[in-house]
Amino acid sequence: MEIETNPTPQTPAETDVMAASFDIVSRQDAAEQSIKVLRSDVDEVKSRLDRVSRAASRPALDGVRDTVEVKSFVDGYLRQGRETEVKSISGVNPADGGYAVPQEIDAIIASELKEISPIRQLAQVVQTGTAGYRKLVSTAGIASGWVSETAARAETGTPQFAEIAPPTGELYANPAASQTMLDDTAFDLESWLASEIAMEFARAEGAAFVGGSGIDQPEGFLSAPTSTDSDVNRTFGTLQYVASGDASGFDTDPETQLIDLVHTLKAGHRQGASWVMNSATLSEVRKLKTTDGAFLWQPGLVEGQPDRLLGYPVVEAEDMPDIAAGEFPIAFGNFKAGYLITERSATSILRDPFTNKPFVHFYATKRVGGQVLDSAAIKLLKIEA
Repeated sequence: MEIETNPTPQTPAETDVMAASFDIVSRQDAAEQSIKVLRSDVDEVKSRLDRVSRAASRPALDGVRDTVEVKSFVDGYLRQGRETEVKSISGVNPADGGYAVPQEIDAIIASELKEISPIRQLAQVVQTGTAGYRKLVSTAGIASGWVSETAARAETGTPQFAEIAPPTGELYANPAASQTMLDDTAFDLESWLASEIAMEFARAEGAAFVGGSGIDQPEGFLSAPTSTDSDVNRTFGTLQYVASGDASGFDTDPETQLIDLVHTLKAGHRQGASWVMNSATLSEVRKLKTTDGAFLWQPGLVEGQPDRLLGYPVVEAEDMPDIAAGEFPIAFGNFKAGYLITERSATSILRDPFTNKPFVHFYATKRVGGQVLDSAAIKLLKIEA
């Protein structure tokens, strides 16, 4: 026999309590769910930050980071010629006739240029945003003097300036690669291209920095006027030279002229001064001896240290002239103070797959200028009696 039992009816107060309990539980569940979502969002943000941090701290390979810009430029434009990919990234300037390379590739070119271009290693290099660059150089400072505490002061002289505006020209290189090379993903295109451009740029600018005419190219320091006058009497912009003592080479007492050449340079400029000559002249200089039989040449005793002549490092620049009558085969000076190189930092590249099929040419251009900055900081040795 089944007995039916009726539940005890709830009072209104008990019903309100149960409803409140359900509401609290629901709110707790909603709060926990919101916390879970918030934690998930925080974890995602932290994950993104960690990826960005790891990418930023990733060591560079040959100075180039694996960025989207470089990959798009190399794989999209250089390999396949897809201009649409680089227009939105690097931009195009029709006046330049090409696309500006990413900064990472430009940095490789600049680094290799400095390593293989001898005068660039020594000179002052200024980056410009335009083709022209001008600088005022003081040729005479403000006058000064000594007076007593109450004595009248004479009017001081005004400083005098000369304007330096290095002649510039468009430096170009035109390396070529076959389409098969470009299609090979294992071929390191960016390193090869940067090396080829840097090598051609270094060869051309090395000759210009030494003997450039100043017409659509830098003016080399050997193209500046020369004189035997000292710094006091010499016109600004004119380089001083010392005669070798022999009409066709060095005389029987070569160290005398070389020592004189060193001490025509002011003491302040001698800090950081270097000799510059080509390898043929260097081979003759290494044979020079003093009257007591000692060599003037001092080989570097530590790896990485330059060889020295009379205590100053020697830099080989193959564009310097050989020893011959009337030539200037040796230069000595502080080129950081004496010679100014200006360049527009952006290198432009135009991909040309049509001119020389099946090869693809990469026409690279860059504006570079140069001129003597302080004529008192560079001295020359001239072959003459």
